[in-house]
Amino acid sequence: MSQNEPNFYGLGIAPAILSVIERLKFTTPTKIQYQAIPIGLQGQDVMGIAQTGTGKTIAFGIPLIQRLAQIKGRALVVVPTRELAIQVDESLRKIATALGMGTVVLIGGDSMGKQIQHLRSHPRILIGTPGRLIDHMQQKTLNLHDIHILVLDEADRMLDMGFGPQIATLLKQVPQDRQTMLFSATMPETIVNIAKSYMKLPVRVEVAPAGTMADKISQELFIVRKEFKNQLLESTLAQYKGSVLIFCRTKFGVARLTRQLRHAKHNAAETHSDRSLGQRKEALEGFKRGKYRILVATDIAARGIDVKGIELVINYDLPDDPENYVHRIGRTGRAGFAGHAASFATPDQRLDVKNIERIINQTLPVAQSHPTIPLEKFHQPKAPVMAFQTPRRMRLRRR
Repeated sequence: MSQNEPNFYGLGIAPAILSVIERLKFTTPTKIQYQAIPIGLQGQDVMGIAQTGTGKTIAFGIPLIQRLAQIKGRALVVVPTRELAIQVDESLRKIATALGMGTVVLIGGDSMGKQIQHLRSHPRILIGTPGRLIDHMQQKTLNLHDIHILVLDEADRMLDMGFGPQIATLLKQVPQDRQTMLFSATMPETIVNIAKSYMKLPVRVEVAPAGTMADKISQELFIVRKEFKNQLLESTLAQYKGSVLIFCRTKFGVARLTRQLRHAKHNAAETHSDRSLGQRKEALEGFKRGKYRILVATDIAARGIDVKGIELVINYDLPDDPENYVHRIGRTGRAGFAGHAASFATPDQRLDVKNIERIINQTLPVAQSHPTIPLEKFHQPKAPVMAFQTPRRMRLRRR
């Protein structure tokens, strides 16, 4: 490692935690970690804005654990989804257990009785989704009077999912004399209002503007008629050998596409909100371990999956919200790895593509090696759509 390269040793981190970091082979902090950790260690409130996949969990996790070792009380991390709660717990436990701190995950779909039993062991770090945290408070199985460090992770996503009232309830229940760290991929006015109302002179750390993507993600756009999507998908999958994450708009679409992939002899799993917690865990763990090469998901996975080495993200359906495009493709190209994102757009989705391009501030390159509609035709609202032309190699294959 170069002497000029940033490292964790100059950030004020305690030796006990540094030894754990070294054992975990964390050598170079990401930009958000390098900027946010020293501020968090000083006990100041932090507003961190960074694109997905930049290591925000460690950016708040190290200050949270080090400060808990110095003060009394507990920490609460609030996240939007079950998957993210489990992911955050896995990351924090690697450091917290070395310092003798326990964690508990409080999420819907899991046994309340089991969670209550874990709470009785007095874990110092609580990680949960807003709805289940409120459930515990209403049943008097959880009291937030001793929360001295509060983290709101993926705050914009929580508000998008309608958790605003629950977050307001939680903020009113935790002590005013606390440290608050808020992390978000975007900074809409609603987030700014939370900072003004519930944070003490927060230090704003912004390492990438909204819509910024990881450097090592290549992108391409296929303009294809709906009836040829599956043919294009098979052709695209054949070009890659690594793990693939496919996004569909609806739960029904995920289930249907997963069945089709399995019928075509692909090792595929599905995850969406209609699946039980156990099913979602099995699909994600199987995807991580390589049992499943392909994971098909709704936007529930756009920010809730941290799997290293995903080679390809396919937007089988474009997202309803153009900002989710950034979060979806951010599942690849993580932790310094290169990744690729392919998006399928039908000829009538001209506006959806333009909205995505406005968010990312660039034009999506249109692939020419597959069945596509020429870009100049695609961007002309009144121009007739050209007939779909099947490549010669695909015609031969069908024979």
